[in-house]
Amino acid sequence: MKRVWLGAFISGLAVVAVMGCKGGAQIYQVKEAPVQTASGAVPSLEQVQKIIIESGVKLGWVMAVVKPGEIQGTRNVRIHSAVVTIPFTTKNYSVLYKESTNLKYNAAAQTIHQEYTYWIQELDNEIRARLTAAGN
Repeated sequence: MKRVWLGAFISGLAVVAVMGCKGGAQIYQVKEAPVQTASGAVPSLEQVQKIIIESGVKLGWVMAVVKPGEIQGTRNVRIHSAVVTIPFTTKNYSVLYKESTNLKYNAAAQTIHQEYTYWIQELDNEIRARLTAAGN
């Protein structure tokens, strides 16, 4: 019985070690996603800005207007942080990596911790949902 437990324990350690060494994911960026509403109406630049800011704030991002048509988003979770630039028009928007802390960013390989990908996908999904609803 001790051998079974010892084998299970060693296997568990091996899994943890492999997971810890796992490489990062490719940098996920949203590039020129269309601004689409359910009705097909074209929102104003101010409406798009408001939707992007509200989407980010809902998900824990700190959003700051850099200039008309550009927002900077910052997400801090414990000791991890990510900063993105969000350029936008009435036709499209992008979510582009700017910098990060403690997310295992590798500039040469263009990889980062998988949690970053989740954060960006979550932000993009929220923006899309709010844009769609804005046309109703």
